[in-house]
Amino acid sequence: MKIISLNRASFAFILGLLLHSTEVQANTIGNSLFSVRFQSSITGTVSDSRGPLPGVTVMVKGTSIITTTDFDGRYTIQASKGDILVFSFIGYSSLEKTVEADVLDIQLHEQAANLKEVVINAGYYSVKNKERTGSIARITSKDIETQPITNVLAAMQGRMAGISVIQNSGMPGGGFQVKVRGQNSLRSDGNNPLYIIDGIPLSSQSIGSSVTSTNMPVQNSPLNGVNPDDVESIEVLKDADATAIYGSRGANGVVLITTKKGRQEKTSFSANYTGGIGKVTGYVDLMDTQQYLAMRRQAYANDKITRYPASAYDVNGKWSPDRYTDWQKEILGGTASYNLLQTTLSGGSPQTQYLLSGSWNRETTVFPVDFKSSRVNVRMNFNHSSKDQKFKVSFTSGYAYQNSLLPSTDLTRDAQSLAPNAPDLYTADGLLNWDNGTFSSNPAAKFLRTITGKTYDLNTGVLFSYALTNSLKAKLNMGYTDLRQNQITVLPSTAFNPALGRGSEFSSAYYNTLSRSSWIIEPQLVWDRSFGKAQLEILVGTTFQKQDGDQLVCMGENFASNSLLENPASASIYRVMESSQSVYKYQAFFGRINFNWDGKYIINLTGRRDGSSRFGPGRQFAEFGAAGVAWLFSEESFLKGLSFLSLGKLRASYGTTGNDQIGDYQFLNTYTVSGNAYQGIKGLAPSRLYNPDYSWETNKKLEAALELGFLEDRITASLALYRNRSSNQLIGIPLPSTTGFTQLIANLDAEVQNSGVEFTLNGQIANSAYFKWSAAFNLTRAKNKLLSFPGLEGSSYANQFVIGQPLNIIKVYQYKGMDPQTGTYTFTDFNGDGNFSAADDKKVIKDLNPDFYGGLQNTLYFKGFTLDFLFQFVRQENFNEMYRFTMPGTMSNQPSALVYNWQQVGDNAAYQGYSTNNNLKSSAYTRYIQSDAVISDASYIRLKNISLSFDLPHEWTKGFSCRISLQGQNVLTFTKYKGLDPEFTSSGYLPPLRIFSSSLQLSF
Repeated sequence: MKIISLNRASFAFILGLLLHSTEVQANTIGNSLFSVRFQSSITGTVSDSRGPLPGVTVMVKGTSIITTTDFDGRYTIQASKGDILVFSFIGYSSLEKTVEADVLDIQLHEQAANLKEVVINAGYYSVKNKERTGSIARITSKDIETQPITNVLAAMQGRMAGISVIQNSGMPGGGFQVKVRGQNSLRSDGNNPLYIIDGIPLSSQSIGSSVTSTNMPVQNSPLNGVNPDDVESIEVLKDADATAIYGSRGANGVVLITTKKGRQEKTSFSANYTGGIGKVTGYVDLMDTQQYLAMRRQAYANDKITRYPASAYDVNGKWSPDRYTDWQKEILGGTASYNLLQTTLSGGSPQTQYLLSGSWNRETTVFPVDFKSSRVNVRMNFNHSSKDQKFKVSFTSGYAYQNSLLPSTDLTRDAQSLAPNAPDLYTADGLLNWDNGTFSSNPAAKFLRTITGKTYDLNTGVLFSYALTNSLKAKLNMGYTDLRQNQITVLPSTAFNPALGRGSEFSSAYYNTLSRSSWIIEPQLVWDRSFGKAQLEILVGTTFQKQDGDQLVCMGENFASNSLLENPASASIYRVMESSQSVYKYQAFFGRINFNWDGKYIINLTGRRDGSSRFGPGRQFAEFGAAGVAWLFSEESFLKGLSFLSLGKLRASYGTTGNDQIGDYQFLNTYTVSGNAYQGIKGLAPSRLYNPDYSWETNKKLEAALELGFLEDRITASLALYRNRSSNQLIGIPLPSTTGFTQLIANLDAEVQNSGVEFTLNGQIANSAYFKWSAAFNLTRAKNKLLSFPGLEGSSYANQFVIGQPLNIIKVYQYKGMDPQTGTYTFTDFNGDGNFSAADDKKVIKDLNPDFYGGLQNTLYFKGFTLDFLFQFVRQENFNEMYRFTMPGTMSNQPSALVYNWQQVGDNAAYQGYSTNNNLKSSAYTRYIQSDAVISDASYIRLKNISLSFDLPHEWTKGFSCRISLQGQNVLTFTKYKGLDPEFTSSGYLPPLRIFSSSLQLSF
């Protein structure tokens, strides 16, 4: 063998020939495997608006060279200058960049989720949106985080079709009225939806007591303990297909709240501080001092009274006629403060993820006293799976502590009725001003009557799952809740006029102690198998639940000192007003069968057999079920050529759900402790009659819907028509007083129907790397009707309900106008007997339900700036500003419009002549505020929410992310309504506030 030796020159010559040959081949056949390119290591960082992104795929386009970013978002890849790198990550728009240097940093932008691939939480199971057969509305944390709210229910307002959410008060801790597709039950308290947090049902019963919670039209919301910043998504189940698997608990819809979970990522820490202010949205236009005093003097003149009474301090010279105070601004015009500090620690590996969050929230009121409410939340989530992914466990626990000091009485009505020339609320020394005994109506005295509340709320759940085979999975869901509340309402003697000479022996206090705990166990089996084009999924499970309640309401009087009011042992007189213990047991068997053929035809069957301890023997169990079908006609071959149609689906459902929201022990003959003692022993008194036939309400639901997606779901639309009929109504049937009972709780053969149309439209108007614009519109037109009510005319409900009319109506007198001779209001005497009675003459029916409602949301993104705003609109009638004011002429301020009143015979004025005690005018005015004259258009369009945020570029912040936000709630309202707020028409209570806030969020 002969070894050939090459010198350096020979080697260079041969290499040159090879390179020349390679270049010739490249020019001939293009890029080939024989091409020789000089590569180098390209490095960089991939991030989004919040920080580095781990797990991003980086690939050299046209090659098999690929890598992923590490936990810090860094990557290294071999590439040549001129190559194109493709960056892709789930949930983000892919990006292509040409290599021009050795360092290439990239920022990816989140991609609008494809409608078909969004996974919806349906409670016991999850389903892709395109395969959904039921009606489910959804909002996510992105919608929630733009709103300066303290109750998560407020996030739903205006954003979900078919769901009406009304805030009942602007006071901290106020409740919400939530109706999913209308009012099904004749009972106002029987229409609450089922709330479920991370699979654990939460009682919708109000906490607190009507004795101690007197400052709000509806008592505290049980969801006040949920921190909105902890919520990942809210799904609302509406139709039978979605709710029947919850049986009796899903009659009024189901609200599923899913909290944030740990994710597979490097350990990260985020902190968010939000500070804001709140003001009332507006005031009623009231009389000034000159107009008010003119009214008062004319009223006495009309009544032929020439000498003013000694108690008429506003006109008899005791109070200055030159003084003017706008009491609405004085009492309601303060600034409420909002402060929130939220911290979160999260991270995890492919097998174990964790999240720990803590928050502190504090808010005050608009009243000129230091009232406040605070809340501390701690939440933990832990997820773990085995290496083979067969065993999984998820543990979530949340604890909330709420502490509040609020006035026991809402002073909104006082602020509107107080004479504008009344004295100052306080003296120069800061004491209550009684003005030598003339100012006994000083509303500031009510500030001394306070409610102190402490609430402790624990919610814990754990979900185990194990894959027995590739097709069979076993699940076990367990949860425990514990709610405790202590409320004390004090009424000190210092709130009385000192001229009365009342000491602490006239002081009183009310104490409410509530304890409510529950546990739930739900074992389940899920079997999923494919057979060619067919896919079959079967779910079976059972529920065992128990709830224990304990409430004690007491009153103490005659204290030795006002400093001892919060100690009931210091009361010389101590009474137990209510002492109750209750146990609610619930058991159910449920199942689901889902059949999917070729991704086109879907059948979903759900059923549940419920057992409730609220019904008597033989009536405790009932069966509920539903069937839902869907046809994805866009998957048909004859439509494949329509490239613009990305989704086309027809779906329909029918089924039954039930209702047992009536309270515990209603079917039993119960006894209460008598307040009277015989020989020192208190006996028992019967309080309820036994009814063995007492059973479930039933709600039959029918729906049909069309869902469309265009241009790869950049535009989506849905149209749903529904009809729900609720029968076998649970209601109290009045009894003659001779029986010794006021009513018998029973099932009434009455039927209520809710029907309507829901329309939603979503659009991705622009979606470039630097500018994005998306919009969402929803519209609901709903009708409520009482179909039947046997014996209605002869019952005590005759003045409340009308067959063929909605439940939320009011029967009123028909206002005819002003009698120019007498200066009094006149009304239609329908039976012509010369007298006016509710039964015979209240014949005008006013529907207080909205004709339609909805919202329009827009989100715009441009180079780190995000603008999000929501317009909410409602078409409705409701009580106007004239409602609940006392008769004009009495010692109470009035709307300024009343200056145009009748003054002499022949006047054709809009309003009645003033009077202080004229019986004719008083009777006419009483009918006036019960007539259609005080009900008018309360429609409005409101800029419900607006948020502007800016994400600082990552190259500015380097090792962390920073977001700055400005937010507003109830910002602008366009309406003809002249009251305090068209959304909130509950007379005498503080409406929801206009809130502005700013926040700073840091992530490391």
